[in-house]
Amino acid sequence: MLLTAGLALAALTLTWRRFSFAGKVVLVTGGSRGLGLLLARQLAAEGACLALVARSPGDLKRAADELRQRGAEVLALPADVGDQAQIEAAVAETIRRYGRLDVLINNAGVIQVGPLEHMTLADFDTAMRTHFWGPLYTVQAALPQLKRQGGGRVVNIASIGGEVAIPHLTPYSASKHALVGLSDALRAELAKDNIKVTTVSPWLVRTGSYRNVTVKGRHKRELAWFALGDSLPLLSMRGEDAAGQILEACRRAAPSLVLTPYGKVAVAANALLPGVTAAIMAGANRFLPGPGTDGNEAKKGFESASPLAPSALTRLSDDAAARNNQLHVEEREAKEA
Repeated sequence: MLLTAGLALAALTLTWRRFSFAGKVVLVTGGSRGLGLLLARQLAAEGACLALVARSPGDLKRAADELRQRGAEVLALPADVGDQAQIEAAVAETIRRYGRLDVLINNAGVIQVGPLEHMTLADFDTAMRTHFWGPLYTVQAALPQLKRQGGGRVVNIASIGGEVAIPHLTPYSASKHALVGLSDALRAELAKDNIKVTTVSPWLVRTGSYRNVTVKGRHKRELAWFALGDSLPLLSMRGEDAAGQILEACRRAAPSLVLTPYGKVAVAANALLPGVTAAIMAGANRFLPGPGTDGNEAKKGFESASPLAPSALTRLSDDAAARNNQLHVEEREAKEA
C-alpha cells in the first residue's frame, strides 16, 4: 500500500513538473520548411511564442503566415546562421520583442550528396558553417540571456550521420560529427547554469527534403538512392512523428535522442563493433554511383529528376514536400494551376 502510494505521488509530482511550451519563447533555426516547420507547428499548437530564422525570405514569410493563421505569435527573422553578425542580430531581436528566450532549437541544415572525388573545400566549409559554426554562434548569442533568467533549453539537431559516417555524405557527416561533439560538451559546461542541452540524432525523416539537397557526381543516380532511402516507409519515419519525439526529449531535458530502432542499432554497432561497421559502410560505398564526367557541377535535387525520383516510390516524401513548404516556385505554381 505504501509503495503504491509512493509511486502515485512520484507520478503526480512529475506531472506537476512537466515542462510546458505554453507561453515559452522558442527560437527555431531553419524554421521555414521541413523539420523546422513541423517543430514550429507543434510548438504553436502548445501555445509557444515563436522566432523563426531562415535564409529565404519567401519561404519564411509563407511559414510565418501559416503559423499566424493557426493563432501563433511569430517573429520572422531572415538570417544565415553561418553569418555571426546576422545570427547575433536575430537573437537580439527575439529578446527585444519577447523580453526573454526559453528554448533554442538549432535545426538549420544543408546536405551535399555525392562521391568524395567531387567534394571541394567549399562544400566542407558550407557544411561546417551551417552545422557547427551556426549552432555555436546561436548558443553564444543566447547565453547571456539564458544565464540572466536562470536557465533554458538548447536542442541541437544533429544526425545519425553525426554518429556513424555515411559514404557519399562526407561534408554532411563530418560537420554533424562536429555538432555532436559541440553539443555534448555544451551540456557538460552549461549544466551549472541550469541550461539543459539535448543532442538529437535523427535517422531518415520524411519531410520532402530530398528536393533541396545539393547533388554532385552522377546527379540523377545520386539523387535516386538518397530520395528512395528518404521516402520508403520501412527506412524512414514521418516528419510529424520525429518532431513530436524531439519536443518530448526537450520537455524531459533528455541528454540525447536517437530516432528509430535502425538509428539505435547503427549507433550501438559503431560503438561496439567499429570494424564491422566500417566494413559495412565500405561495402555500401561500392554499390553507390561512381564519379561523373560533369560531377563537379552542383545541382539541386529538383534539378536532378529521374524515373526513380520523383516517382511512385517517393510518393510519401513528395506529399510531405507539398505539406512542408519544400516545393520550389516552379513546382508550387504548377501544383496550384
